[in-house]
Amino acid sequence: MAKNKKEIKDSEVNTEQEAAVPETAGETLDGEGGSAAEETVVLTGAELAELKSRIDELKKNYESAVNTAQRTQADFANFKRRNQNIVSDSMEEGKITVVKAILPVLDDFDRALGCENKDQKFFDGVVLVHRRLMDSLGALGLSEIECSGKFDPEFHEAVLQEEDENREEGDIILVLRKGYKLGERIIRHSMVKVAK
Repeated sequence: MAKNKKEIKDSEVNTEQEAAVPETAGETLDGEGGSAAEETVVLTGAELAELKSRIDELKKNYESAVNTAQRTQADFANFKRRNQNIVSDSMEEGKITVVKAILPVLDDFDRALGCENKDQKFFDGVVLVHRRLMDSLGALGLSEIECSGKFDPEFHEAVLQEEDENREEGDIILVLRKGYKLGERIIRHSMVKVAK
């Protein structure tokens, strides 16, 4: 009986130091047909620890690769979004550049339309060209800044002041040069004379 206990303890010690790992050796044919034979591999405690260490290392590498892939995907999504904003901003800047180049032409039209000595056919032609130009620029989002009422430094630039008994202080008396905005962005402030 004592001998049996000793053998059990020795086998327990061996179990801690060695582990049996079942492994499929492949298909073998026996006389009655094909069947998979199992092979048992015995590992020492050190080999098992090394195997677990290798598994842990592979898990860490896998998690690192997944994190890298997720970061790369997020970076690419941010890159796409930034590029869309850059394209949109570039288009807006292009429109502004074109409109700024055309504003002096609009000023010339305004002076021609305000001229007192005008031939009616010539005047009608100028009015038509002015209207078509404003329609084209309006399609790009250009609009004239409203200049009736009170002076607003956000939209107007006061270059002259004049005493006027019929108007309150800060009222716009005269528009010297029209102001324009593209969408909500001011391209040029209106140049005005203001009552003081």
